[in-house]
Amino acid sequence: MRNLTMLTDLYQLTMMYGYFKEGMRKNTGIFDLFFRPKEDIGFALMAGTESVVNYINEIHFSEDDITYLRSLSLFDDSFLEYLKTFRFTGELYAMPEGTVVFPYEPLVRVRAPIMEAQLIETAILTFVNHQTLIATKASRICYAAQGDSVLEFGLRRAQGPDAAIYGARAAIIGGCNATSNVLTGQMFDIPVSGTHAHSWVQSFPDEISAFRAYARVFPDSALLLVDTYDTLRSGIPNAITVFQELRASGHEPVGIRLDSGDLAYLSKKARAMLDEAGFPKAKIAASSDLDEYLIRDLKTQGSTISVWGVGTRLITSESNPALGGVYKMSGEIVDGVLVPKIKISDNPEKVTNPGFKKVYRLYDKDNMAIADLISLENEEIDCSRPLRIFDPIQTYKRMTLTDFTARELLVPVFIDGKQVYQCPDIHEIAAYAKRELASMWDEYKRLMMPHTYKVDLSDNLYDLKQKLLRQAAGDLA
Repeated sequence: MRNLTMLTDLYQLTMMYGYFKEGMRKNTGIFDLFFRPKEDIGFALMAGTESVVNYINEIHFSEDDITYLRSLSLFDDSFLEYLKTFRFTGELYAMPEGTVVFPYEPLVRVRAPIMEAQLIETAILTFVNHQTLIATKASRICYAAQGDSVLEFGLRRAQGPDAAIYGARAAIIGGCNATSNVLTGQMFDIPVSGTHAHSWVQSFPDEISAFRAYARVFPDSALLLVDTYDTLRSGIPNAITVFQELRASGHEPVGIRLDSGDLAYLSKKARAMLDEAGFPKAKIAASSDLDEYLIRDLKTQGSTISVWGVGTRLITSESNPALGGVYKMSGEIVDGVLVPKIKISDNPEKVTNPGFKKVYRLYDKDNMAIADLISLENEEIDCSRPLRIFDPIQTYKRMTLTDFTARELLVPVFIDGKQVYQCPDIHEIAAYAKRELASMWDEYKRLMMPHTYKVDLSDNLYDLKQKLLRQAAGDLA
């Protein structure tokens, strides 16, 4: 594991120095990491918790770090001496990876000495913003694929090695079946997938020689790329010839891959040709700048593709390249007293929810999600009694729940600086994410203009927020 303590913005360190010089080291800060609404994104899929755990466990300033910080001529020796023994000693709760999450609810909640809580902001935002974004994009692509196999092929188009490695891991959380990224496969025990490129075909005197050579080397996993020269007049007929030769030698082919052209038209033609030749089980895989919208349209047009290799538009989340997660103070403990904090903005969507909070997910009798409720930490839900919930903006939108269950979503990860959470392996996370998505109605998962899932505030939290807003308005009057 790497020490990423210096993976931070300079202003985190200057604020830490300010707290240090102002005698505020003993103050405790409470911070929430959450994201704001994104157009056409009805939900997100939490990822990055494991990276947060690894980062927190490794926090410390090395001698080289201290030397570099001294060279900036910003900090005095007493602060630099303090940094030599710096460790995280606070409390951190987070949503488990694979949890379906929604705007404004805390995905990570931190309560720690103010300097510790401040330092970790940048890094944990980096981990959660990126990995949640890619897991969410993958889940949308897999939803569009309607149960077909989806392979993550984005390594060469990712925005750097870490984005490729952890983006591929996040894609598995989102529902992808395998990745082309061998290092990610090795690191996380993830299935890897891949066959050959056009250069393989071009390296031989002719196409059929290339196909025969590949089939000799991989007789039980022959999936041939058929669009190097002419898909219908050359590629598929040559693939069929090699498939017949494979069968004669006691092997069955896997199928073909299309990487260009009109994928709906070509796949239908390919299916007819393969079926007529006696290979109805041969798969048709496709790549070529796919995303959830194109996959949806190709399926609508009757394509016969059953394996989708998705690269650039998945690993970069091209249609929505940033989650927009933020990390905001919601309270401070001074001399043992909790002081709720609120950020006010001319943009209503940037007004924060104050206080020390938790998140409940409410389910109906069929275990389908009804709503999420953000409440204060000291509030408990009694599922044996009716519960009234309401929209925190359009407060006239109300409903009363009966015959429901509730589950807390934030789980303890660090207590007093010690890890208390065992990170599940990637296969457990992917299975959990699948169950999470199954508990959401399709209306919330729609690719365009999804129905808005209810994320409400408890009465007590709503009243606290309104009180702080009134106080702020009075102070400004």
